[in-house]
Amino acid sequence: QSRSALRLLGAVRAGGGPKNILQIPQIAYCASHAHARIYSAMATEKGKITGNGLQGFKYFKLLTKLLSKLHGAACARDRAHNRDLHMDQYMSLLILSFFNPVNESLRGIQRSSALKQVQRKLGVGRFSMGSLSEAARVFDSELLKPILAELAGKVPALSKAPGLSDINAIITLMDGTVLTALPQMAWASFQSGHNALKAHVQFELLKGVPVDVTITDANASEKDVLEKSLQPGRLYVLDRGYAKFSLFQKIRNAGSHFVCRIRDNSVVHVVQERELTEKDLKAGIVRDAVVRLGCKDKAGELTEPLRIVQIECTPHRKAHHNGRGGPQQGDTILIATDMMDLTAEQIGLIFKSRWQIEIFFRFFKHVLGCRHLISHCENGVRLQMYAAIIACMLMALWTEGKPTLATYEMICYWFMGWADDEELMTHLATLAKQDAPRKPQ
Repeated sequence: QSRSALRLLGAVRAGGGPKNILQIPQIAYCASHAHARIYSAMATEKGKITGNGLQGFKYFKLLTKLLSKLHGAACARDRAHNRDLHMDQYMSLLILSFFNPVNESLRGIQRSSALKQVQRKLGVGRFSMGSLSEAARVFDSELLKPILAELAGKVPALSKAPGLSDINAIITLMDGTVLTALPQMAWASFQSGHNALKAHVQFELLKGVPVDVTITDANASEKDVLEKSLQPGRLYVLDRGYAKFSLFQKIRNAGSHFVCRIRDNSVVHVVQERELTEKDLKAGIVRDAVVRLGCKDKAGELTEPLRIVQIECTPHRKAHHNGRGGPQQGDTILIATDMMDLTAEQIGLIFKSRWQIEIFFRFFKHVLGCRHLISHCENGVRLQMYAAIIACMLMALWTEGKPTLATYEMICYWFMGWADDEELMTHLATLAKQDAPRKPQ
């Protein structure tokens, strides 16, 4: 796949160019983490890219096929039949913007569509700001849900998942992150004098990609959002902001499971203390018990006993209580779950992996640039967030792993001409050796 990627990138350098707008992600993807100025290079090169024998090219053909289903969206209202900008083109432009730091705004996208070279290479006309702005309101974001689901099904699981690969459920990390909104975005009211929205993301751990996102105002309850989006066959990994007995029961009723941190002072009634193994003790497990949670008023919300696992952690003390930095944390944390067949060590490992969604949020905001919104309406923000998820899935499909900072730097050097093909291949081969499973001593 690495050599195939080089051939694809080499085609761009040697004189290749995209046949149409839907082929842009296949080229831009290869340089995504280098933030290369690939868009301008494509606009000045001539020729065609041949995909014969290219590993990973099938994924971009799949995206082209999936997006083509959106071509007729919102055309029913166009009685004059003179629509120039279609939904598949608009989504392709959004996906491109994540891989090209030049197009940081809707105005940047509009200006690029006015270039003759771009029009000739992409087979599109000049799009006005009015058309691009209207697209955010006209094209229904819900039409992208089936595309997200189909792409998610194509993403392979990561090879490195010791202790988690044999779990008979899809490990799904769920959390929300706040994005600053402009004053004119009244639907995203947050605090007095400030607007903000919240992206509630579902992240599949073993695939390393987000699979769904729900956009609300920043005051929306994360628990309520999860309740409305429950799916069967999943293992939801949640922080203590989701701790709610009725939510736990709804997750079980939906045919799924949960691993959730609960408050340290939660009321528990012990049913059975479970013996800890040597591996559990080495993993920092302090206690493993089957209990009934809650006081008399709340006990009826759970129909069956749950399991709690108490784990040692680094304490977090606060010298000043100023409302920042989160609540204090003691020497242990308390995890509640309905998974009775897993070891306590596995429960601890599952909850420890919840931090991966926090790492993704940083990538989501600072690398993909989702802190900057190109639309003020709620539907337009959803379109942008869905495009970001599609971009993440494309990266996972091509690399079959998580890109690293070293890879980002090397690709950047390659595009600047500071590294040649052999040096790039040597770097990728080194990564392959690092990812290979180690032989037992």
